[in-house]
Amino acid sequence: MALLDWVNRRVFTTVHGNNLVYNTCWEDPRLDRVALEFGPDDNVMVITSAGCNALDYALAGPNQVHAVDMNPRQNALLDLKMSAIRQLEFDDFFKMFGEGRLPGVKDVYEQVLRADLPAWSQSFWDKKINWFDNRRKTFYYRGTSGTIARLVRAYIDNVIRVRPHVDSLLNAETVEEQREIYENHLKKKFWSGLMKFTMNRDTTMSMLGVPKAQRRQIETQYQGGLVKFIQDCMESVFVELPMKDNYFWRVYINGAYSRDCCPEYLKADNFEKLKGGIVDNVSTHTNSVQGFLEKHDGLISRYILLDHMDWLSDQFFPLLESEWQAIVDRAAPGARLIWRSGGLRTDFIEEVQVSHNGEIQKVSPLLSYNRELANQLHEKDRVHTYGSFYIAELGA
Repeated sequence: MALLDWVNRRVFTTVHGNNLVYNTCWEDPRLDRVALEFGPDDNVMVITSAGCNALDYALAGPNQVHAVDMNPRQNALLDLKMSAIRQLEFDDFFKMFGEGRLPGVKDVYEQVLRADLPAWSQSFWDKKINWFDNRRKTFYYRGTSGTIARLVRAYIDNVIRVRPHVDSLLNAETVEEQREIYENHLKKKFWSGLMKFTMNRDTTMSMLGVPKAQRRQIETQYQGGLVKFIQDCMESVFVELPMKDNYFWRVYINGAYSRDCCPEYLKADNFEKLKGGIVDNVSTHTNSVQGFLEKHDGLISRYILLDHMDWLSDQFFPLLESEWQAIVDRAAPGARLIWRSGGLRTDFIEEVQVSHNGEIQKVSPLLSYNRELANQLHEKDRVHTYGSFYIAELGA
């Protein structure tokens, strides 16, 4: 078992240390806006991922949004988006990041975008900019998560051959119509032995950004284990929630957004707001959460921690405690935090200890949870791949 854990960690580290993992954010910012109630004085820290949500939060009007990620490729993607917002007109911007394909992008990059990028981001996109100009696959089938999405698309189109039914489900007018299509035409075919086998592989989960510690949480807390969890999550999306505005699943099924179904930063009016100066309120930082906070001079009033605490909760618990220490030290009065988890509970937070007011104590008594709102929002989550969602305020 120890050897298997070592191999799994090596695979996960290799995937995340050498690749762009996320080409789009996989957290629903509509929930986050309600949970965090951004105000004009708020300074926000978010883990970058693909940068979509950092731009979404900026549109809500906080003072600053600090996008932090240990993987410089994720920050390079947000840097490219911000350069394109500043330098391109909306139609070309949407082709690039909405449709995932801008013909002639290399010339556009070299002549217009490159000079606006930090040095590391320049070096990355010097090699990868043609990801946005390929007839066979769009940008949203790039990166490790995009590779899995492309394989699922090939499975839908070429193996089980249910594309007409998938398109009908995406275009359904009601949830009841979605449910009928899924139950009668998709469920049995999609969840074949091959699909269940693939979803149960550590390599697949690593490419989707799911570490072994998170998988173990799901397997121990969810009746039926990982594959049943994934199946139930997908069924919640397809038979319980409207698909009309679910751009998260649509982009991976189709390889592109549409102008009617896309993230906020890809809408024309919001693009103009970003271009008008709001984009300058966003900055990227290649660092850990702890490293960024220890170097940052100001206070942070809003923290978006995604699900990364799951990653630290097992083999890297001392790092989790150090991170919470940095959060406590840099938190503004009344700071609010949100995070997600693959598990149904984040019991590990109960064991985190920090130094506060001159003494060592557990962090839990400092946290005031809004569980009712968190549960209400979690039910509406358009992504629906997390086991739980949390909103907490950090007391004095």
